Amino acid sequence: MTPAPNAHVDTPQSPVMPISVLVVEDEALLARAVTRRLERLGYQCIACGTLAEARRTLTDQNRNIDVILLDVRLPDGNGLDLLADLSKSEAAVKPATIIFTAFGEINDAVTAMKLGAADFLKKPIDLDELNLVIQRVIDSAELSRRLETSREREARSVEGPVLIGESPAMTAARAKIEQVSGILPENDEPRPTVLIMGETGTGKDVTARMIHRLGPKADRPFVHVDCAALPRELLEAELFGHVRGAYTSATGSRIGLIEAAEDGTLFLDEIAELPFELQAKLLALVERRRIRRIGSPSEINVGADFIAATNRPLPELVASGQFRSDLFYRLNVLSIQLPSLRDCEGDSVILARHFAAQVARRFGRPAPTYTRDAERAIRTYHWPGNVRELKHLVERAVLLSEGEAISAIHLGLEGPAAPHAAPADGEDDALSGLTIEQAERKMILAALDRSRGNVSEAARQLGLTRMALRYRIEKYRFGNGVRGNGG
Repeated sequence: MTPAPNAHVDTPQSPVMPISVLVVEDEALLARAVTRRLERLGYQCIACGTLAEARRTLTDQNRNIDVILLDVRLPDGNGLDLLADLSKSEAAVKPATIIFTAFGEINDAVTAMKLGAADFLKKPIDLDELNLVIQRVIDSAELSRRLETSREREARSVEGPVLIGESPAMTAARAKIEQVSGILPENDEPRPTVLIMGETGTGKDVTARMIHRLGPKADRPFVHVDCAALPRELLEAELFGHVRGAYTSATGSRIGLIEAAEDGTLFLDEIAELPFELQAKLLALVERRRIRRIGSPSEINVGADFIAATNRPLPELVASGQFRSDLFYRLNVLSIQLPSLRDCEGDSVILARHFAAQVARRFGRPAPTYTRDAERAIRTYHWPGNVRELKHLVERAVLLSEGEAISAIHLGLEGPAAPHAAPADGEDDALSGLTIEQAERKMILAALDRSRGNVSEAARQLGLTRMALRYRIEKYRFGNGVRGNGG
C-alpha cells in the first residue's frame, strides 16, 4: 500500500520550505544529537542553550519557526515561562511546542499541556520516537489550520447552503431537512445517522451542509468524504488513518478523515461505492463510535455526527449482496429523499435565474435575462443531470452571451446540439410507451453510441458520475465494447 499523496512521512517533502525546528536544550550532547538526526531527515534546525537566546531567535523577523523542542530546566529560567509567553501571543500562526521533561517532572508536563504544549517526551530522548512525535504534531497543526480556514470560509458565506425552489416537492424536501436538523439529543451526544438519497445532481452535498449548518455543531468541522473518488487501495488508510510501520511504506503516523471530523460532522458521500470489506468497519464505527488506526492496538473515541448519501438504490444492492443489510439499516435511521429536477415543476426556471445572477456577480457582468425560447427550453428539458447540469449550462451561457439576453442557443438546448431536449407537443417521442428501465437503457445505449463507447463522455452527456454509469452498465449487462477515461 502506498501512502496518500499528502501523507507525511519521515522526510519532509517540501524542499522549498523545509520544516524549521528550534531546539532549546542546555545539554550540548543531547542538543547536538537531536539536531544532527533531524537535519538528516530534512528539517532545518536551530539550537539554543538558554531562554534568552531562544527569545531572540523567535523575535527575529527573518526566521519562521514551525516546531519548538523545549527543555524545562534551563540555565536562565524555566522553559514553561517561554511557553506561557507563546500562549499569550496574538500571532496568527504559533509554533507547535514539544516539551522535554526529566524523570520526576510529570507535574511540569501537565502544566505544559495546559499552557498549550502539543506533546511531551521524557528524557532520555528516543530519537526515533522524537521524529514520530514531530510528524504527529505537524499533521495535527496542519489539520487545525485547514479546519479553521474551512470554518472561516463557511462563516463568511453570506448565502450558505440552500435548496432553491417553490414546487411542492422541493418545499416538502426543505421541511424534511429542517425536521431532521431539529432532532437533537441531550448532553451534546451525537445525532442519529442521516441517509440522503437522490439522483446525481439533486443537491445531496448541499443538503448535508444544510443539516450541519442548522444544527448545534455549525461552528465545528464538516468533513466531506467522497467514497467514489478515493483510490480503493487507499480508502481504509484515508478514512481510519494509520500508525508508523502499519505497512511497508507507512514510515510515519497519519490521522484519518474520520478523526479529522472531530466532534463535527462526517459526510460520507457515494456510500454505496464503499468496498464490501470496509462496510463492516464502518458499521462498527457507527455503532460503537470508536475507531482503531491501521496497525494500532488502541481505540479512539469519535464524537462526530454521521451523514451518508447515495444515488444508487441501496435496498436493491442489499438484495443482491453488494451492500450489507445491517449497515443499511444502521444508516437509514433518518432518511431524506431528494426529488429530481423534472419532478419540481417550475423550479428549473427559478434556479436558472438564480445561477445566472450568481455567475454574473462573480465575473462582474450585468444581471442577465432569458428569452422566452430559453425559458421554454429550460422548462421542457428532461435534465438527466438535475441541478448540477443546469448550473453548468447556465454558467457557460452567461459567459458566452456577452451581455445579450440568454437564448436557448446559448444554453445548448436548441437544435442538434441538444439530443436530450424534451420533444415539443405533437412530435414523436422515442421513449413513449416504455417502462422507466427500458427508457433508461435506451438513453444509455444512445449516449454510449454517440461517445463511441467512452464511458466518461457518455456519463457527461447523461449528467451522471462515471461510477453511476458504470453501475447501470453492469445492471443492464451491456457488452464489453465500452471504454474508460482514455476512450
